[in-house]
Amino acid sequence: MRVVIAEQLVGTARIPGHDAELRCYRHDRDYWFRIDGIELMSTRVHGSEELLAELAVQRRGGALATRVLVGGLGMGFTLARVLALLPADAAVEVVELVPEVVQWNRDLLGPFAGHPLRDPRVQVVVADVADVLAGKHGCYDAVLLDVDNGPEALARPGNDRLYRERGLGAAKASLRRGGVLAIWSAGEDPAFAARLHRAGFVVAEHHVRARRTKGPRRTIWVATVRG
Repeated sequence: MRVVIAEQLVGTARIPGHDAELRCYRHDRDYWFRIDGIELMSTRVHGSEELLAELAVQRRGGALATRVLVGGLGMGFTLARVLALLPADAAVEVVELVPEVVQWNRDLLGPFAGHPLRDPRVQVVVADVADVLAGKHGCYDAVLLDVDNGPEALARPGNDRLYRERGLGAAKASLRRGGVLAIWSAGEDPAFAARLHRAGFVVAEHHVRARRTKGPRRTIWVATVRG
């Protein structure tokens, strides 16, 4: 007789600036996050998040990427792949808005991505990544943004400021010469690609699969400062 195991709610969190509740569920050995019944991410599907790291570091040149900011911890897969590609003397800031997400990564999710928060190169910053970028100038070799669903800003309406002209200008100013801005999105957005160009970036648009070789299409923009 086959035993059906129901999904289990293991944690909830409030998202600053949003009325909805972020929920963390478990079923068997896997976890996923939902908001308003919509699945945001899971431990089963993370290929495109890893590709975000690979495309960004490749574009910058791994040996040159000694200071990196990862916006959005999620389930730790982007951060883990960044760490695997960077030199031993690199420093990585991971900026996460929701403190419970950081705690879930420490308590529940760490084994799936190889416990990236235990890496001594990592500094965790609990804050709005738009605020962090606004206070930096010429600091980073690469900035990776996996915040919300991309420019669509599903989970938190305030996240769209990160993807508007002022937010892109702050991201550009935070980069060192030759630095790279890489952005993950759940879907295509021609208007956003045009906005990146207007902000002064040379943009490469990559269409990838959620599971690397299969699954829904995702979009990753890899942008470098023009001139």
